[in-house]
Amino acid sequence: MVRSARLGFAVRFLVATLLCSMSLVVFAPAASADVQEGAGHRTTPGQSWGDRERAYDWVGSYVVGGKQVFCVSFALKAPDTGEVYEPGDELLTKWGTKLPEDVAANISYLLLRYGDTQDADEAAALAHLLHAWTAAPRSPADLDPAKPFDQIGYDVDLQFGKLPQGAKDAVERLRADAEANRGPWEAIVTAPEEEQTIGDEGEWTITVTNAAGEGVPDVPVTLTLTDARLAEEAEEAPEEDADTADSAPSTVTTGADGTAVIGVVPTGENPKVGASLSAPAERPYVQDPVTTDTQRVVSTGGEQELTAEATVAARTAPGIVEIAKIDAASGEGIAGAVLRLTASDKTAPALDQEGQPLVGEDGKPAVVTTEGEDGTATIENLRTPQEVCVVEVSAPSGYDDAFDPGDPPSACGTLDEGGTLVLEVENVANQVPKTIPAGAQPSTIAQSATTSNAPVSALLGMGVLALVVSGLVGWTVRRRFTGR
Repeated sequence: MVRSARLGFAVRFLVATLLCSMSLVVFAPAASADVQEGAGHRTTPGQSWGDRERAYDWVGSYVVGGKQVFCVSFALKAPDTGEVYEPGDELLTKWGTKLPEDVAANISYLLLRYGDTQDADEAAALAHLLHAWTAAPRSPADLDPAKPFDQIGYDVDLQFGKLPQGAKDAVERLRADAEANRGPWEAIVTAPEEEQTIGDEGEWTITVTNAAGEGVPDVPVTLTLTDARLAEEAEEAPEEDADTADSAPSTVTTGADGTAVIGVVPTGENPKVGASLSAPAERPYVQDPVTTDTQRVVSTGGEQELTAEATVAARTAPGIVEIAKIDAASGEGIAGAVLRLTASDKTAPALDQEGQPLVGEDGKPAVVTTEGEDGTATIENLRTPQEVCVVEVSAPSGYDDAFDPGDPPSACGTLDEGGTLVLEVENVANQVPKTIPAGAQPSTIAQSATTSNAPVSALLGMGVLALVVSGLVGWTVRRRFTGR
């Protein structure tokens, strides 16, 4: 997972900016106010007001109640540390006028991005820009050192000249950053275009763009996933938890082009990715905590929450059906058998991965023909889970005697997610008699031409045989008498 950059936008606590303008300040600040300086620089000498010389100016943040705040009005004390902030009104200039749109957007952006900075140069640069944009003099008269604190303007050139070089460089960098990346922002979550497969990783993108439509880098985005998990979390999770519907929120950060690319593994049929982030508000708002006996203090923040989401359909992993046509006696494969692939009712067609019925040109369930020595056929990319059957349409040659069209051979089974279902269908071979039992009358008798008289050659042969037999008998009798 991509981690937040050092200058990330996440604001872990309220970033406040203090406004003590002419229209809001009621009393002069008390000299004994408890002030804790935060990040920034002391610059010397301080800008005078009320005909008072000041040793230095603090250009940076203050820590109030454990929170870092910035004051946008020059020469006013920071509030007491125990003050509590509440929502208020739109931030105005020290002179009570409305901030120009671009200036308001710049302030909101800088408060969001750099409001929690601990870098002294960045904090001083931010404080300087806030004072310059809200309390710049309208005329030279506003810089008269005799004016009281609530009427004196911020001497922009004088104050910039007193900053250390690192802070001066930061002023230009922050100003350019605000001009380039100020709001309003837009957040977009983009799901894969194609339908997803449950259990398989898909690529999603989160994009954050600025007012100019350009990508904003280094933006932390909180993700909430439904029916899905981040790919890296799915790899770490035990298999028994793989079907959990929702994933705990995670955070990613946009890259240089303002886009974060994430791998998402669907765990259900409707994976959804939601994104939320802190973005600069169109205008900064003020918070009006309390009115003390010294001054009325308000603070301002410049953020708003942006949300976006996207969803896509997901299916279980497709399955495969392998059909095996075998001889009932030998178990050997039979090629040339024609079968239909149907649903469990043996009438409706089975469904493909897209949920569409598998039919032939005749509108009936698709047919397949077994092939090869093993007598098989394979159908892929089938919807899962579903009950499927194969029903024989016509028997192969040599197996038609036992085939009954009214009750054809068939086989059924459940096709599971990503699985292969093997369905075997047997055929009984035609029976052919090989021998005729004794006494049985053969069904077919071969006949040939006959005659009523014996041929001469046959008679002569019989005469010779009779003579030979007669001679043998006589020889045998003589041997018996001679041997006595």
